[in-house]
Amino acid sequence: MALAATPRVRHIQTISLALLVTAGVVNYVDRATLAVANPLIREDLGLSIPDMGLLLSAFLWAYAFAQLPAGALADRLGPRLTLTLGLSCWSLGQMLGGAVTSFWQFVSARIVLGIGEAPHFPTCARVSRDWFNIRQRGTATGIWNCASSLGTFLALPLLTFLMVSFGWRAMFVIMGAAGLVLAAIVYLVFRNPRETDLTPAERAFLEEGDAPNASRPVTWSTWRRLFGFRTSWGMIVGYFGCIYMTWLYTAWLPSYLEIERHFTLQKTGLIGSIPFAFGVMGGILGGRVVDMLVRRGVDPIRSRKIPMVASLVATAGFTVVAALTPSDTLAIACISASLFLVYLSSSSAWAMASVAAPANCTASLGAMQNFGGYIGGALAPTVTGFIVGGTGHFSMAFITGAVIALIAALGYWTLIQDPIVDEAPSGPLVDGLHAAG
Repeated sequence: MALAATPRVRHIQTISLALLVTAGVVNYVDRATLAVANPLIREDLGLSIPDMGLLLSAFLWAYAFAQLPAGALADRLGPRLTLTLGLSCWSLGQMLGGAVTSFWQFVSARIVLGIGEAPHFPTCARVSRDWFNIRQRGTATGIWNCASSLGTFLALPLLTFLMVSFGWRAMFVIMGAAGLVLAAIVYLVFRNPRETDLTPAERAFLEEGDAPNASRPVTWSTWRRLFGFRTSWGMIVGYFGCIYMTWLYTAWLPSYLEIERHFTLQKTGLIGSIPFAFGVMGGILGGRVVDMLVRRGVDPIRSRKIPMVASLVATAGFTVVAALTPSDTLAIACISASLFLVYLSSSSAWAMASVAAPANCTASLGAMQNFGGYIGGALAPTVTGFIVGGTGHFSMAFITGAVIALIAALGYWTLIQDPIVDEAPSGPLVDGLHAAG
């Protein structure tokens, strides 16, 4: 008979997801402030469109490279302290953004924001592993991962209101202050499993399906060896394309609607949120699809891999149509479908982290995946900015994104094969890497 959660564990799961979703929404609202205020900041600071592409990427480069230590930090310190420290850091960076007077000051503020936000999603993956049974982790991941699209959906109307009412600088400060309040709440309310007096039945439920020594602290040697597996590199390459597509739209959708489709600022704030509402649904559905496939007997790796690949291929198709159609309505519909699918792929990818790695390396592997993703995310605003600056249109930038999505799908399909075992890796790829090193 399958093990079941006790009422106390279910209560902790509910509180944990509520905190993760709330923090994730604030995370994505904060990173969207620059995109939403793009026209006003360009005018105020005298920046060009390529300048804004570089500025948008500053956060993403910092976020990408901070992923690698952030995942190990989450596995070592535990989610409670890591979430609190991350929230506090990125909220201070957000407040600094409201005080800048030059391009390089803004770059510095965005770097602080990126470093602070880096631990968030790897830590969420660790919470899924810590507080949910293996049969629940896909749905749990879909719920907290939908915060990324929910936050972007809420960001456009909310930030537009704050910006129009109080100015873009006050918008940054208000959001930073809200994040500091949330950091205090997380520290006071959330607990790690080792800080909770779990019964043997509760511990058995949470650890069902995990490998032995799951609670052993991650070491530098263990973390480094993760790079020796094909599955790790498949997750890195595939997520590169997933987040490239996400940030193609997150960073440039407001400007695309204003420049390419000639929408007003107010209309952009309303219409521009629609695709991200579909992203919320895709994020939640991605987790549900993963758990449904597991319950039907599909092995945990393939239950993640199949929706990851299929959704990226379809995303590429819809993005090409959006690039070529003269219809505003069809373009918005295709972008909505693309974001629905790319967030479905994202939820499946984060659910992969909870089954592909030994339990004590969950956040570390998730962070490596996110590192690859946000190399793509960092390139997307810059590449798009230079393509649009050079051509005057977004069509070639969208087609470039579609090609990258197809390459990412191929990487997912060919490289991800088996879960990572808690022993020295072996195999042709590993041997080649060791020989090259």
